[in-house]
Amino acid sequence: MQEPLEEYLEQFDKIQLIMEDLLEETVDLSVLEDNALEILTDPIKLDSFRYLAGPPISMDDLKTLADASLSPKQLREDPELVRRLIQIIRDVMDRRRFPWVTEGREPTPGEREASVTASAALMATQKVATSRRNNSKIEQEAKVVECLRDLGLVEAKVARGVIQTMHSAPPPGSFCAQETVLGDRKADIVVRLWDGRIMPIECKVSNSSTNSVKRVKNDAAVKAETWLKDFGATQVVPVAVLGGLYSIGTLESAQSRGLTLYWAHRLEDLTDWIDNCR
Repeated sequence: MQEPLEEYLEQFDKIQLIMEDLLEETVDLSVLEDNALEILTDPIKLDSFRYLAGPPISMDDLKTLADASLSPKQLREDPELVRRLIQIIRDVMDRRRFPWVTEGREPTPGEREASVTASAALMATQKVATSRRNNSKIEQEAKVVECLRDLGLVEAKVARGVIQTMHSAPPPGSFCAQETVLGDRKADIVVRLWDGRIMPIECKVSNSSTNSVKRVKNDAAVKAETWLKDFGATQVVPVAVLGGLYSIGTLESAQSRGLTLYWAHRLEDLTDWIDNCR
């Protein structure tokens, strides 16, 4: 895995070239409409397009604001949707990075260079943060799996990777390491405890208290409520293994909704509890 600075610089150089191409293709953003379809149907260019906004718009938020899917097929078939997306970005364009757009003039060489540099730095920082979080999650899942194996649980598979009933779950004393659908929600790891109960485990990594709301409260806790409703409180034990920074309020809220929490740096707490279910 690359060092953070090395990864950042690599991303920065790539994005800088992409932003320069975007400004050139749109004549410094003055004719976005002319190349709109090409930009919106190219994943790399669409990513840069979202970052024209201040603050940048996530893909989910852009879909919500446009009230539509952003699939290339739909974009090609719906010119009005394309125009709507362009207008959304125009309305929220970052005026500090692109002052000439709102002032209706050409950019100075210095303004153009500064906008490219600032945009590349913004995107590179976000991409490195996302990459680090994803890598940390993968490492966390691997550690949980290792601990389960050391405890004596056997890795198993379920038909089509889906567990719809207790009968279709793996046998007691086993676990599914690959992402499995439990009911109608995916779980990172599913354990069948020795006493027959199902323990879905979500591995979460957060880098801020704000981010923790999304990771735990709006994701893992929602899944826990669904699993408890579908399978019953006596049959399922929803768990989240956490790494990083979380707000106390978020953790307390998740626990009140039926989610049991363990820390990634203290996995012995999780394995001790599982061992007591023999």
